[in-house]
Amino acid sequence: MAMSGVSRWLILGCLVLLVACRPATSDVPGAQVDLTWDPAPPAVGQAQLLLRLRDAAGQPLAGGKVRLEGNMNHAGMKPSFGELNEVEPGSYAGTLEFTMGGDWFVLVTATFPDGTSLERKVDVAGVKAR
Repeated sequence: MAMSGVSRWLILGCLVLLVACRPATSDVPGAQVDLTWDPAPPAVGQAQLLLRLRDAAGQPLAGGKVRLEGNMNHAGMKPSFGELNEVEPGSYAGTLEFTMGGDWFVLVTATFPDGTSLERKVDVAGVKAR
C-alpha cells in the first residue's frame, strides 16, 4: 500500500520532533579517566574505587556527579551500581561490588555543573574469585 504525501510529511514531522526533543549532552573533549581500585587486582566482593577525572589540559574536572555501572563481559549477569563522591577536586571515591570472578567492564558516567558530561568504558580484566 502506497503512502500519501500527507502521511509522509506527518511521519517526517514526528521524527524531527523526536530528535529535537532529546536532551542535549556535551561530552568533555579529551577527558582523561583514571580508575584504580583496592584490592588491586580486584577480587569478588566490594572494591574501593578512586576515579580521577582531568580535562585535555590535565586540569581536574571538579563538581561532578559520578555514577558507575559494572557489568561482566558475558550476558546474563545483573549489573552492579555505585555512586562516587568527590574527595578533592577531580578525584572521586566510592565502592562497587564485583559479584563473580572473571572479566568485567565499568561504565563511568559523570555530569558537571556547566552541563557537560562524559561517558567512558573501563575494562577490568580478571576479577579474582575468592
